[in-house]
Parts: sequence; C-alpha cells; structure tokens
Amino acid sequence: MYIKKVAVIGAGTMGADICYSIATAGIPVVLRDVSEDVLTRARQHIQELFDGRVARNKMSAADALDRMSFIVFSSNLDDMKDVTVAIEAVTEKMKVKQAVFRELDQILAPMALIVSNTSALSITELAQATRRPERVAGMHFFYPAHMMKLVEVIAGEKTSDETLYTVMRLAEEIRKIPVKVKECPGFVVNRVLMASMAEVLRFKEERGIDAATIDQVVTKNKIAPMGPFMLADALGLDVAYEVAQTLYQTLGERFKPSDELKQLVLQGHLGVKTGQGFYSYR
Repeated sequence: MYIKKVAVIGAGTMGADICYSIATAGIPVVLRDVSEDVLTRARQHIQELFDGRVARNKMSAADALDRMSFIVFSSNLDDMKDVTVAIEAVTEKMKVKQAVFRELDQILAPMALIVSNTSALSITELAQATRRPERVAGMHFFYPAHMMKLVEVIAGEKTSDETLYTVMRLAEEIRKIPVKVKECPGFVVNRVLMASMAEVLRFKEERGIDAATIDQVVTKNKIAPMGPFMLADALGLDVAYEVAQTLYQTLGERFKPSDELKQLVLQGHLGVKTGQGFYSYR
C-alpha cells in the first residue's frame, strides 16, 4: 500500500514528535488537535527540533524550512480526508481512543489505515470501534519519539498482513526500527518497564529513600541513561498510572500502582508537563 499522506491525531509532546519524524522523512503529515493552543505549542516544539538540527549542522536551514512545509497544523477534520495512515496519539484511555477511532472511521477513505500509539491497550478492542478491523494496528513509539528508534508494531486479532506490512514499512521510512510483538497487556517494553517501576516504587516506600538518590544510583552505575523517577516524570505520571492500571487489572497484584503515584496524579502533579511530579520543574 502506497503511503501518500499521514495524519497524527493528538498534538501533545508524543504526537508532535511523531509528526516531526514523519515530516523529516519527507512525508506529508497533518497534525490534528481540537485545541488551537496545543497546536501552537506543537508548532513551536517542532520548529525548535528543526532549529536544533540546523544548529548541529545535521540539516541546512533551507532543508529545515522545506521539511516544516510538509506539516499541516489543523483542527479541521476535512484536512484528513485524503490521508493513507492515521496515527492516534491521544490520552491512554480506552473510551477516549475508541471515540477517536469511530470519528476517523467515518471520515477516512475506506482503504486508509487507523493506527494507535497506545502503550498498553488492546488493539483488538480498539478495532471494534471501527468497520475496518483488518485495517487497524498498533504502532507504539517511545519517549522521546523524535530520538528513540524502537517502535513496537502490534496486530489485533483481525489485522491483515497487508496492514502490518504497511505499518512496518512506514516505521522504516521514518528511520525507526520496527519490531513485531504479540498483542498482550503492555506488549513487551511497557510490561517489563512497569514491573520494574512498581518494584522500585515499593522499594522507595519501604526504605524511605528519596527519588533522586535512586535515580543517581541507576545512572552512575550505567544501569540506564535516565533514572526511573525522572523517566516517569518525562513520560507523564498520568500515562504511567493508566498503563499500570491496565496491567494491574489484567495481570495482577505485581503491577498495582503505588499510593504515591496515585496521589501525585490525583493532585494534578503529572511530571514535566505540569511542572511538578517526583521532581519540581518550576
């Protein structure tokens, strides 16, 4: 299937980064959001990414301007009618994603693919919100999506081979490394990540050790480039909590979200995007 044009629905940090990656590869892309303010911030973020490449001599100013022109920032559904692949990147809640899928199913051409950037939710269940379950798949990017190469590609129960092939090819065209994984809660990476996050949060509570100390041990010993609490703040504690809830409900007690994580989310302290999480960014 020829990829003529892509849409990304949801202009938060993840959606903007995915859009940037697509435009950088020279593929026309519509970045859609219902909020003009969010679209404005996304435009600024993407422009900063291109400016950074120019500053590092990775791209000429002319090429950056050209690639930026591949993006349409829009709150208008009509701008998506001719897209080949639509990538949903909204909040990690099944009902919200299904509502987006139903809307896309109504406006996209019958042959267009609908893809979710879900971190843990069922592709099969998302596909049930459409009349084209064979043309639905998962394409899970990792934060920060403009830098991280790995993309998990997930098929639902009715996803066709052609759909899976097209999604794999799209990932390769935007210079990512696609890996096919079986559909299961959390797929592979987040199942491992959230199990370790649940354990480190329990350890923090049991021993009374602060987040910065644990993060420093992890980074100084080169266990990971970023400590678990700084990573959670960067991802968004609301996202971490929703993924943990999904895994807890399906896989049991070992994935139960900690009380601390729950309280931070209830207080609206969601990490970098709100200025407060495990760390303060104000």
